[in-house]
Amino acid sequence: MPDTDGVGFQERFYTSADGLRLYARDYRPDGAASPGRLPVICLPGLTRNTRDFHPLALLLSRDTTAPRRVIALDSRGRGNSAWDGNKANYNLAIEAGDVIAACAALGIERAFFIGTSRGGLILHLIAATRPDLLEAVILNDIGPVLEAEGLARIRDYLNSGRKPGDWNEAAVILKENHGASFITLAEEDWHEMALALYRDIDGRPVADFDPAIAEALKSVDFSQPMPDLWEQFDRLSRFPLMLIRGENTSLLSKETADEMARRHPRLILHAADGQGHAPLLHHAGTPAAIGAFLATCGLPD
Repeated sequence: MPDTDGVGFQERFYTSADGLRLYARDYRPDGAASPGRLPVICLPGLTRNTRDFHPLALLLSRDTTAPRRVIALDSRGRGNSAWDGNKANYNLAIEAGDVIAACAALGIERAFFIGTSRGGLILHLIAATRPDLLEAVILNDIGPVLEAEGLARIRDYLNSGRKPGDWNEAAVILKENHGASFITLAEEDWHEMALALYRDIDGRPVADFDPAIAEALKSVDFSQPMPDLWEQFDRLSRFPLMLIRGENTSLLSKETADEMARRHPRLILHAADGQGHAPLLHHAGTPAAIGAFLATCGLPD
C-alpha cells in the first residue's frame, strides 16, 4: 500500500550551507488565499518526515476563514532529503542551520513554527540564534529537559532490527511499540502512521531515514544526566508559546511542563488525551486548539 500523498502541496528542494539537497512540502505556495497571514513552518521529530504534518497542513491551508501557507521540512537524512556522508552532522546545530537555509530559500522572513520532538529542540536553538524568524512557537511534546526513560525507549525500538514484510505488518509493529500509550487510535490510524513513517520500495515498507541516526543513540549513556536547554528555552519567553503534551508521554514530564509554564506565564498548554510521544497533531481537538492559538497571535500584518 504505497504512500498516496501528492495533492495539496508543491515539492521544493533547496541547498544547505554545506551543499546538501534538502526537501520541503509547500502547501498553498502562491499565498493567494492568505494575504497578510504569516506562514506556518513544521519541523518533524528525530526519524520522522513531512508526511507527519500532511493532514494538519491540509486543514490549515484549506481553512475557510483563515487559510495559511504551510511548509513542512524533511531534515537531512530523513524523507526526501539527502543522507549526509558525515554522520556527525546529524546534530541540532547543523539542523537548525538547515531550517534557516530553508527560510532563506523559500523567502520566509518570519513565520509561526511547529516543532515535534527534535523539531522543537531545534526551535530552542533558533530562538537563541535567529529569533527574528519566530512569530510564535508550538512545541509538540518537547521541552528543555528530556526524560531518560523516554529516550531509552526510543533508542530500543528504533534499533530493534525488526523490519516489516508488508504494510499490514508495518501497522502491527507500530501498534505493538506504541499501542500502550496511544490508547485512542483505531486500526486505520496505525495504517496511516505506517504510511507516514515508512517509504514504499518495490511494494515493501522501508524506514524512511538514514539508519545512522538510530545507530548513534546506542552510544548514549542514559544513566547519566542529560544536558538541558533551559537557557535557550528562556529565549522563547518573548514569543507566544503553545505546548502540546501527550497524556501518556514518557519524554516530557509533568514537572518539566509545569516549570515551562512558570517561566513562560503566557504559555498555552494543550493536553493530547490518550496519546503518547509524540501526539498526532490532526487528532481529536488538537487542530482546533492550534487554529485558535494561531488566531490569537497571528493577526494580519
